[in-house]
Amino acid sequence: MEAVWPGQRLDTSRRRTKASVATGYTRFQDGDVLVPKITPTFEAGRAVLINGLHRGVGAGSTELHVIRPGALIDPRFLLYVVNTHSFLKKGEAEMYGVAGQRRVPDTFLRDLPVDLPTLEEQRRIADFLDAEVSRIDGLIDVQNRLRGRLFERRATGVMSAVADTERKDRRPSTLAWLETIPVDWQEVRVGLLARMGSGHTPSRSRPEWWTDCRIPWITTGEVKQVRDDRREDLLGTREKISELGLANSAAELHPAGTVVLCRTASAGYSAVMGTVMATSQDFVTWTCGPRLDPYYLLWCLRAMRADLLGRLAMGSTHKTIYVPDLQMLRIPLPSLDEQRKIVKRIREQNAKIDRLSDTVVRQSSLLAERRRALITAAVTGQIDVSTASGRGIEE
Repeated sequence: MEAVWPGQRLDTSRRRTKASVATGYTRFQDGDVLVPKITPTFEAGRAVLINGLHRGVGAGSTELHVIRPGALIDPRFLLYVVNTHSFLKKGEAEMYGVAGQRRVPDTFLRDLPVDLPTLEEQRRIADFLDAEVSRIDGLIDVQNRLRGRLFERRATGVMSAVADTERKDRRPSTLAWLETIPVDWQEVRVGLLARMGSGHTPSRSRPEWWTDCRIPWITTGEVKQVRDDRREDLLGTREKISELGLANSAAELHPAGTVVLCRTASAGYSAVMGTVMATSQDFVTWTCGPRLDPYYLLWCLRAMRADLLGRLAMGSTHKTIYVPDLQMLRIPLPSLDEQRKIVKRIREQNAKIDRLSDTVVRQSSLLAERRRALITAAVTGQIDVSTASGRGIEE
């Protein structure tokens, strides 16, 4: 959609305009501002100013509003207008559609009144915001890099713990994902330590198999849960199956403490069943015997995730780890007492890192709020940019 913001009338010292939106294929040129239509990109304030296009023109998704400033509007000022808190909140209120696919209508931009200062004042505001927003974005980048390093430190700590790198008496490992292990540890196929299983989906063509569903059933709908490495136990599932469906399919009931690994969507991610559960065919399970602690196996699987995906997962778009490869999976095996000490060490070191990471996330959120508040205050004339500093602005 292409919108033009012409000056229409004066409102004291500021001009108030409305966007005029014309239908058409989403094409844009240098100087245009692109505003996403769809959630969650719109709410995130992801509007961009187009500059430096090859031949000065381009085309994109129909899920974009294209706003073309007229002669009386500085494009940079317009970009800041559509990133103000008030603009985004008004847009959210006008959205239509179902959850996850809600859109900002064309009429929102067409009918939205905007107060405009003089072109000279717009440029002063844009210059001020360019400098201040750049400073804040730099601080956010620092926080994001710090969070990334904490994430890497967490992963490295898990890998170090499952191999007990503090031990000095070591030997080369035959495992692809470890260089060395303590000399008295074995390297054992998981199938010799735990009973391997899987799951199934009862036929959807038999509605009587899908009534009175009470058995927790792990499916790819648990993506969010299994991808959260702070979570060890799955305590509930979005879907359930019935006793009749279980009896008439290849699904099986697994006891609490069973380790589950996704081998299709979210391949390589794992958890421990917090109660008796069944799974779909997208998962494999291991019910541990007396020599293997399920949480030690869980952290071994998480430590080897990169190897699982890089060496065993097949497919370009949707990765799949095949059961025969998982049947041959091997892990380092210390004594049961050592396994439990390793799990305890992982939990303690992760808790410290997670607290630091949470602090970084809060700081990034506060900086983002400061950024939005500063843009809103400058664009709406709440501050005099010739004397103001963004350091004193609060939302």
